[in-house]
Amino acid sequence: MSAIIVLILRFFLAAALYGFLGWALFTVWRELKANSDLINSKQVPSISLLRADAGTQSPQVFVCPEIVIGRDPNCEYSIAHETVSAHHARLSYHHKQWWIEDLQSTNGTFLNDERVFTPTVMITGDELRCGQIYLQIVINGKS
Repeated sequence: MSAIIVLILRFFLAAALYGFLGWALFTVWRELKANSDLINSKQVPSISLLRADAGTQSPQVFVCPEIVIGRDPNCEYSIAHETVSAHHARLSYHHKQWWIEDLQSTNGTFLNDERVFTPTVMITGDELRCGQIYLQIVINGKS
């Protein structure tokens, strides 16, 4: 009789252990899914770049979190001008702000006529100069 009770207790404890493990895995999966949905829902605000010498040309709008400016045609924003380096500057969105970083360009990157040596925060209305090319910055849809 005691052997049957011990067997029943062993089955009950095994079922309780598997139930607990299942519940723990379900909870971890639910939290990971919630965090994934939260990260995916964060939108990068679009940024518009308009060349000062563009005249009637419309601004180029970007919604990606990183933009490389340079003379290389493979850059996201390509500028065919001899004072612009092949990979001149990088615009990146992180910490809920747009940042400008000089990529060791020959003629320098300037934000509002200040030379950029370290990554610097940009805001709407800032003027960016790559070599001798001036760009107007407009950040749309702040999140």
